[in-house]
Amino acid sequence: MAAAVAGFSPKSTHLHNPISFNGPHSSFPGESLKSLCLQSKPRNRNSDFISLVVASASSRSSTNSSDGGRFYINFTGFPFPLGPFLNRRTFRTEAVKDCIWLFEQEQALGFSSVSTNNRMTVIKLKSGGLWVHAPIAPTKECIQLVKELGAPVEYIILPTFAYEHKIFVGPFSRKFPRAQIWVAPRQWSWPLNLPLEFFGIFRAKTLKDEDMMTPWVDEIEQKVLSSPEVGIGPYVEVAFYHKHSRTLLVTDAVIFVPRQPPDCISKESLLASAKNGLAVKLLSKGKEVPEEPVVDNKMSRQKGWERMVLQILFLGPSNLLEPNATFAQMSQKLIVSPIVKTLVFSKVPEKVKDWIDRITRDWRFKRIIPAHFSAPINASRSDFLAAFAFLDDLLGERYVTRPSLSLLFTSLMGKAASYFPPDDMRTLSSLDEFLVSVGVVKKTVSGRKR
Repeated sequence: MAAAVAGFSPKSTHLHNPISFNGPHSSFPGESLKSLCLQSKPRNRNSDFISLVVASASSRSSTNSSDGGRFYINFTGFPFPLGPFLNRRTFRTEAVKDCIWLFEQEQALGFSSVSTNNRMTVIKLKSGGLWVHAPIAPTKECIQLVKELGAPVEYIILPTFAYEHKIFVGPFSRKFPRAQIWVAPRQWSWPLNLPLEFFGIFRAKTLKDEDMMTPWVDEIEQKVLSSPEVGIGPYVEVAFYHKHSRTLLVTDAVIFVPRQPPDCISKESLLASAKNGLAVKLLSKGKEVPEEPVVDNKMSRQKGWERMVLQILFLGPSNLLEPNATFAQMSQKLIVSPIVKTLVFSKVPEKVKDWIDRITRDWRFKRIIPAHFSAPINASRSDFLAAFAFLDDLLGERYVTRPSLSLLFTSLMGKAASYFPPDDMRTLSSLDEFLVSVGVVKKTVSGRKR
């Protein structure tokens, strides 16, 4: 998917080319530290799992015109802080004409060469106001691009508990103080279970499952996945359905990896990933790793993107030296990320199944917009069900809500969508077994044990 480069002063270019299954397609410096937080534990619980997140965010956008309004200080996470730490470029595309816009920034994993895109979706309501899903860093450039839409921000939505999305809600809301803030239920952080106010989120309202009292209910419906605790805390994600455009919005439930890197991923990040560094030497299937300089060309950037994707999906893929074969298997299809599938959804299959059933039963969507990788994705309910076909094996039963004529087709698609190369899954599976053995995550919370 091509994206429009959005500068600070000029209007951004708008594109209308969603990903399709039927074709190849494809701030603020200046103030003191605001957040020092440790991620992930629900209230009044104890845990042995250790994860430290240090977040630093000040509350004013840069006034230095030479950076294009992209300067933003944000240090989050230990041992994996989320970058870029000082500069975030924003890209805006128009997904549905005069109705839905996508805003993307690069999100880097600490000081590594691994990056992906982080997406904010903005919907224009019939009232003329804007409904903002999963805010990104409110750089001067980003806020200017929102204001160019010529409508006030009425609602700001945090659809998940995940820190990578939560950290920007407070700073973003301060740019639009009249907007209402709505957050997914059961917010948590660990090892200190800090209130939302600590993140700069004030007077927030809670999103409820199939709530008929939300001010946008005539245009946007919602369904909450709120699982039992899978370890140190519950997995919570709210899916939304925009009726007029027949668009499903999710956060991390599904992804569609594009062949080409998103435009927001910097050239420097791609070339750094293309270098034969320590990670490549460790994950090369025993082959000799040549010491050779990286030339800035299309082939090098593509190799860098493929290596990034495999590390994001598998943590420790089998062969980073030659990533193209596994990348080809994992790209260009709607899937559940191997990490989310292994460490979360496989633990609570009944809860996930119920959520997916309700989504496909009640919402006749024709496109999906996740918070990462490609969007919009031209996908039907059958495509969505196929991505979750692994639930059938975990529960030992078939979805009774599926139309009988599409059962075979969905099953065949599901086999393809749920297949992950065993060699690449080895590290992730070993991590899962270790976390289960030490009690950090559970084997299953509902349904049959594997």
